[in-house]
Amino acid sequence: MIGVETDVSDEWDPRIDWPALARSAVHAAIAHSRHPALSDSEVSVKFTSDEEVRALNANWRQKDKPTNVLSFPMAEEDELDGAQLLGDVVLAHGVCAAEAAEKGIAVETHAAHLVVHGTLHLLGYDHETSDEDAEEMEDLERRALAALGIPDPYELSEVQS
Repeated sequence: MIGVETDVSDEWDPRIDWPALARSAVHAAIAHSRHPALSDSEVSVKFTSDEEVRALNANWRQKDKPTNVLSFPMAEEDELDGAQLLGDVVLAHGVCAAEAAEKGIAVETHAAHLVVHGTLHLLGYDHETSDEDAEEMEDLERRALAALGIPDPYELSEVQS
């Protein structure tokens, strides 16, 4: 079983069980990936502020602005089976909440999608390398989210466009 450690800042609604959401989303992403048998590893999920994500984005990606989710893989894809720590996923509260409102969905639904998306990045998936890779990643996101009872987020985007 993959361990999921969480850190939740004060901006995130305390009535939501963010650690449980993170565990479910990470496990669903892994189960639907090319690495469903991964175990004895850990993923860290941080629910934080736009300011912290902006600083991380500026430092690591040279983009001085907040973004919805950042992923920091700790192992190359071919090293995942022996990795103690798969990596970190970091979500920005304000960006996540604004995107959820724009889509007309609950913040926790959008956060689950972002955790799935970020976890897939930790597993070696990349939607920016080609259209085929983007389609593969979106399909995996759809299947992982469906396993959590969450509808296709890309269908929602297309309907509201």
